[in-house]
Amino acid sequence: MQDILETIMAAEGSAQPERELAGVARLPIPQSYRGVVVRAEETQIFDGMATRDKDPRKALHVQNVPTPQPGPGEALVAVMASAINYNTVWTSIFEPLPTFKFLQRYGRLSELTKRHDLPYHVVGSDAAGVVLRTGPGVTRWQAGDEVVAHCLSVELEDAAGHDDTMLDPQQRIWGFETNFGGLAELAIVKANQLMPKPRHLSWEEAASPGLVNSTAYRQLVSHHGANMKQGDVVLIWGASGGLGSYATQMALTGGAIPVCVVSSPEKAELCRRMGAELVIDRAAEGFQFWKDEQTQDQDEWRRFGERIRELTGGEDPDIVFEHPGRETFGASVFVTKRGGTVVTCASTSGYQHQYDNRYLWMHLKRIVGSHFANYREAWEANRLIALGKIHPTVSKTYSLEQTGQAAYEVHRNAHQGKVGVRCLAPEDGLGVRDPEFRGRHEAAINRFRGH
Repeated sequence: MQDILETIMAAEGSAQPERELAGVARLPIPQSYRGVVVRAEETQIFDGMATRDKDPRKALHVQNVPTPQPGPGEALVAVMASAINYNTVWTSIFEPLPTFKFLQRYGRLSELTKRHDLPYHVVGSDAAGVVLRTGPGVTRWQAGDEVVAHCLSVELEDAAGHDDTMLDPQQRIWGFETNFGGLAELAIVKANQLMPKPRHLSWEEAASPGLVNSTAYRQLVSHHGANMKQGDVVLIWGASGGLGSYATQMALTGGAIPVCVVSSPEKAELCRRMGAELVIDRAAEGFQFWKDEQTQDQDEWRRFGERIRELTGGEDPDIVFEHPGRETFGASVFVTKRGGTVVTCASTSGYQHQYDNRYLWMHLKRIVGSHFANYREAWEANRLIALGKIHPTVSKTYSLEQTGQAAYEVHRNAHQGKVGVRCLAPEDGLGVRDPEFRGRHEAAINRFRGH
């Protein structure tokens, strides 16, 4: 593994980094590597505890695991950096169910997928790194290519997946519903998960947008989501967070009008630094959408709607970008414009949504479910990063050994933007191949740092 890292590091400052990186093709593949895992024997350690009290640090372990070989259509990647997504939090606290159920189901699919069904699960759904080997049938990528990986793992043997791969019955989220994920020194991915690493970004910056940037693109921009257009008023929950920070940027870049909902003055300031002008600090303004565990407060829905109109000059949101779920969904349906769209994913505050259907059916609103993105959508979202139209939102990074703490920060919502993890990269700031282009966007790239 040290030889692989030294070869990749030789590209730093090189006039021909591609030539240096091609040298990985001549290196032997280690028999094992370090990965962040949850263990099947520990799935009951949080039984009887409330979700908020479950500690990812107790379930996420760094350990050596055997190196799998890339199968047909797959690639083995040396992971320089990864990032924390909420699915890693779910995995670490074994909610809504232990991910070993996913691995068992995948393992029954074929001889090749059997290797995913293990008593440990290497987690993580983001990665930036260097291709080491490719399996039979891979022609687009070769050893030495600098890549980022999106998290859609799909078999594409069913006709249903060939109009939109997200509809394939064998579509899975890599590192969550499959093994050999990105929070590790090595990772196995399908070749159609790979995309070019943006040359002006460091490893940790390039790794961080993958899942959330692509998810936001499908939710807002794609015709499979809300099909956002110029001038749309877009209400964005958690607008400074891992997902919302990309939705905010996409709304601004696409000529829409974001209304950013946050929970602190610091988060409000980050939204303004991204260019948003309309911000609601829901904590400072005391919005409480539930009277108790069973009863929502429609007066608060109305007060929230009035606050939105106050900011927009009397307009309701054309689109509500929903991901908190249970806590906010009733309010989201209520405040959406007649004929407008609530586009939803994730449900980080709970999956059981309640809303008053009169405000949906009688006002001709739509609820659109959105889950990650297909390859084309992920590619387009990554292209926006490479063009400097959308920027990473890394606030802090951790070493691979500190992944449990990083997940704990996200679970407690004690973070801004994205939390990165250095896997093979020994420090931040490595992997930049176009410093001149980077210099033109430096302030935007770093605006979340230290928050």
